[in-house]
Amino acid sequence: MKLNMLPPSVNNMSVRVFVRAAGLPVEEENVWGQTKSDEYLSKFPTGLTPSIETPELPKGGLSESCAVMMYLSNREGLDQLYPTDIQRRAMVDAANSFTISMLYPLVARATYPRLGFAGYPGEVSTSDASDEAKEAARAAAEADLPRHLDVYPKFFLSDAGFIGGDAPTIADIRLACTLEFLAVADTPLPDWAKDYMQRVEDALGEAYSEPAADVRGYIAQATGEAVATG
Repeated sequence: MKLNMLPPSVNNMSVRVFVRAAGLPVEEENVWGQTKSDEYLSKFPTGLTPSIETPELPKGGLSESCAVMMYLSNREGLDQLYPTDIQRRAMVDAANSFTISMLYPLVARATYPRLGFAGYPGEVSTSDASDEAKEAARAAAEADLPRHLDVYPKFFLSDAGFIGGDAPTIADIRLACTLEFLAVADTPLPDWAKDYMQRVEDALGEAYSEPAADVRGYIAQATGEAVATG
């Protein structure tokens, strides 16, 4: 199975962490600068990463980080990473939906300008607005992050400190990876989030820290600062 990925991306990091934690053999291919090529778009018209290529799927592949992790968990019977108990799975699915639909868009608006990532069409960052207006929009997104982050300890985290059980699930992988980009934000992470990220990394070991090193290295390069590795 081939995993097309971009090393600096936290979206891609989540699947890179997952396949390592699951012990799945993959061939990783860095497709930086290739996702808009005719060859790539012929396989993945969305032009998105991460994506897997595997012949058993109807279209020969799949993209979207959560969809990839869900599919591979179901295929391999990885109950620890994606619980089959419907109550626990409901929390995992809900947390992932909240992360990708609510939290991540704010993270992108707050961090992409500082990381050198292109914004999405229609965003202030891609408009003809002044630099001052663009920074005001970025700061407004960052200011709304604490409200969304507070949802996780209030609702999604179990007594064990993970989502959906007593060990990291795909929802924990997706959230912890997302939080990595907030190293460039002005607002410090709340203490619970710092502890949570460390808890996830400690539980997953090198499966987490190896892909995280690519993201953290890119952040350090983009910001010109040393970013600590946990």
